[in-house]
Amino acid sequence: MKNSECTIYIMFKDTWLQKFRKEEDGWKEYSRNGTVRPCTAEQFISHILPPLAGIKGPDVTVKVEPDAKIKI
Repeated sequence: MKNSECTIYIMFKDTWLQKFRKEEDGWKEYSRNGTVRPCTAEQFISHILPPLAGIKGPDVTVKVEPDAKIKI
């Protein structure tokens, strides 16, 4: 799977707080209020590392969903 073939969600319980997509012109951050911001790879990593490390609490998780089925 390539970065551009999936969407990464930062979730609180069953609700996404932020989602990230790799597009042709770089990473984009989408917030629940509809704001879309460009972000660098370093900013993207700094957003997902705390939930992956468990620093944000047990109810905050990172979920990756493929945008389409990938043929193996």
